[in-house]
Amino acid sequence: MPAQSRVAAPLPLLAAASLAALEGLVIAVLGLLEVASLTSGRLTMGVTTAGFFVAYGALLVYCGWQLTRCAPWARAPVLLAQLIQLGLAWGFREGDTLPIAIGLALVSALTLAGLFHPASRLALDRE
Repeated sequence: MPAQSRVAAPLPLLAAASLAALEGLVIAVLGLLEVASLTSGRLTMGVTTAGFFVAYGALLVYCGWQLTRCAPWARAPVLLAQLIQLGLAWGFREGDTLPIAIGLALVSALTLAGLFHPASRLALDRE
């Protein structure tokens, strides 16, 4: 698409894209930390887990970047990631992990609000 016809991303969409990219960076770092903690007893599981988290994080970063460019296809993977994150928050809701649950739910809710904002929907639904 030529640069002249590209729609400028509205602020709510930029916020959602930034949060998704930040989530992706955190997930990728967790994957790299998994590599750093590998032991010979769990080598296969550690490598596949690390690979998954690095790939998942990279995909979220890429989708966040594409959302800033108003690429409509990038909304679905970010939306799915937020729904998964809400499920994780629900699982962490009891005991000492309540602050983690609140943080996960808050970031997910803010990202979803940015994705579903009318200005974001208008920018992404250009047909």
